[in-house]
Amino acid sequence: MKIKRETIYGYLFILPWLIGFLGLVLYPMIQSFYYSMNDMRITPSGLQFVYAGFNNYLNVWLQDMFFIQELLAFAVDTFIRVPVIVVFALIIAMLLNQEIKFKGLFRTIFFLPVIVASGPVINQLVDQGATAIPMLDQDIIMGVLNSIFPSFFAGVISDLFNQIITILWYSGVQILLFLASLQKIDPNLYEAAKIDGGSNWECFWKITLPTIKPLILINLVYTLVSLANSGQNPIIELIYSNMFNATRGYGFASAMAWMYAVIIGIMLIIIYFVFKEKEPKRYR
Repeated sequence: MKIKRETIYGYLFILPWLIGFLGLVLYPMIQSFYYSMNDMRITPSGLQFVYAGFNNYLNVWLQDMFFIQELLAFAVDTFIRVPVIVVFALIIAMLLNQEIKFKGLFRTIFFLPVIVASGPVINQLVDQGATAIPMLDQDIIMGVLNSIFPSFFAGVISDLFNQIITILWYSGVQILLFLASLQKIDPNLYEAAKIDGGSNWECFWKITLPTIKPLILINLVYTLVSLANSGQNPIIELIYSNMFNATRGYGFASAMAWMYAVIIGIMLIIIYFVFKEKEPKRYR
């Protein structure tokens, strides 16, 4: 009886999430897939559907070169931004885990952008130049980078400097996750390592890093998903513009969104297999 009661309580606890998932996630996904298989037109009499099969998916690659261009730019951008965000989050989490005054205030400050700088707010801040560091001379940085890297890669790194504040604003949740993991490490492990002559660097590599390794994978996944769905992502803007395009419409935009989702899924799978925790070998 106790087990059944706990089971009922568990289902009641997740019931709001299930309702939200079915109504706000699963149904729109099915609807968008149906749209992607049709040519849609908005007429005075309502929506008109003409079955197109997978032609919309082919046209995404054959007729829209902007999608491929933005996709390559996003891949390079992500390759640079994700490690920067995760490493920054780990450094800040380790600092906030120390015994310092006003520790709670500092934690609130680093997490506050997650609540404030979202949606239209972040767009307004970017448009007003509040997310860039005015002291950085972009021309000088670009000149130095062009002398070292190819122009395409140099442009991505230069954009990283230009939007460094925006990038660091995406680290609030990651800091919180790392901080929770660091607080679970037994302080006796560090004391034993210090007695054996271990330095702070050795303690980090031998104790801290192996302990938080599962959180590194979680934060990498979370960061990639967060950047992929950001309002600052040009691919999201491209999908949105195609929705209201007179020659393409909802069907084409839905197909583009699904192709984009598949590519993000492949990137997540790659991250998982690269950073997943390997099982120890068993010897007979």
